[in-house]
Amino acid sequence: MALTNAQYDAIMHEYEERRSLHRQELEERQRYVYENVPGYKDLEDETASASVNFGKRLLAGERLDRNALKAELKELSRQKLTLLTEAGFSSDYLDMGYTCQDCKDTGYIGNEKCHCFKQKIIEALYDKSNLKMLTKKANFKLLTDKYYSGEDLSHFQGAKKACEDFINNFNSDYQNLFIYGTVGTGKTFLSICVANELLKTGHSVIYFSASGLFEMLAQYVFDAKLKSELRGIYDDLYNCELLVIDDLGTEGINQFTLSQLFSLLNERDNRKKSTVITTNLSLEHLQNNYSERIFSRITSNFRLLKLTGQDIRKIKKIARKESEDLQ
Repeated sequence: MALTNAQYDAIMHEYEERRSLHRQELEERQRYVYENVPGYKDLEDETASASVNFGKRLLAGERLDRNALKAELKELSRQKLTLLTEAGFSSDYLDMGYTCQDCKDTGYIGNEKCHCFKQKIIEALYDKSNLKMLTKKANFKLLTDKYYSGEDLSHFQGAKKACEDFINNFNSDYQNLFIYGTVGTGKTFLSICVANELLKTGHSVIYFSASGLFEMLAQYVFDAKLKSELRGIYDDLYNCELLVIDDLGTEGINQFTLSQLFSLLNERDNRKKSTVITTNLSLEHLQNNYSERIFSRITSNFRLLKLTGQDIRKIKKIARKESEDLQ
């Protein structure tokens, strides 16, 4: 599914607003420095005059050494920096700020879309995944170990550490995570925490429940009317930097889902694109319910993280009920 013209224009307008906001912030910082750092504005004017005068003399036919201008501008820049830092400002205080340093808030690096632009496309096309809303309720700030004890706590702490390592090494170390265990032990919560951190650093992330993913794939394969519309989504499943498949095992296992899952995992592995899978299935059930190829792919290419313990959702529900009864 490609962006509509309206969606593309809306994204580009957002970039334009970003640049405008950062220009206003820079102008405000410049005014503050001019008013509070004696001599800085004079050096700024002298810098501008030096370049203009040099250009006028060139146009008049004089033969000038450009290195002399470079040396003069370099010395003026040094003096400005000295005034700025001696007044207590950081050396980059008057540098232009950017939300994305890589593309300088243009959305493009050369002729290629920046990673931040790609994520905006994904956000525009995958609103139904509700990932942004999910990250408000599931993130590392809200993650707690108070529902775990003993061996369950050890499992949780190990999984949390593995997820933090996954995030910290995401740009340099290709990994996949398979988070499994009993119902309500925080598997989905942890996967959304990972997605949230990578979203915040500009990575392209797609989140699907297993049932929603295979429903979409079935529409793409079997519904000719939707095939062209879904083509973009299908391609993005293979190319996004992180794909989260939540609650594997709820999709209705059949030959179609098995072949699609293997194809997806195999192709993403070939492209070195990371995947996080959560499931209530044990490894034994995974092996029994899925093909040997899928089981082998997961156990050999994914880091296996097990969560055990009480059903946290049930505990929270009981606590809410008790709180309501006391009111």
